[in-house]
Amino acid sequence: MMVRGLRGATTVQVDENQAVLEATEALVIEMANANKVAPKDIISILISTTTDIKSAFPAKAVRSIDGWKYVPVMCTHEMEVPGAMTFCIRVLMHANTDVPQRYIQHIYQNEAINLRPDLQK
Repeated sequence: MMVRGLRGATTVQVDENQAVLEATEALVIEMANANKVAPKDIISILISTTTDIKSAFPAKAVRSIDGWKYVPVMCTHEMEVPGAMTFCIRVLMHANTDVPQRYIQHIYQNEAINLRPDLQK
């Protein structure tokens, strides 16, 4: 087994608690499923948001998923760069897997697909 970094990002239309939590949950579940990673294989998750997201801690969404209670999760804000995407939630999941790095599926949802169009399949 190797430790791999799985990347993902999504966006919300507005900074509302429910929207942030639902978008985060959908993203991390798709990231794990696409890469056949179980919660026991996840070492840690780092979640960053753009500074316009203040209504909720996205980590709360991860900890509330059945079986994910003990996955270490941390939140932070992104740098404020002029012209950067707004209302964006980014995830870096560290996981044990046998999948070679070039076959890891990085997941980008909603407007965040524009961040890495080269990774879209």
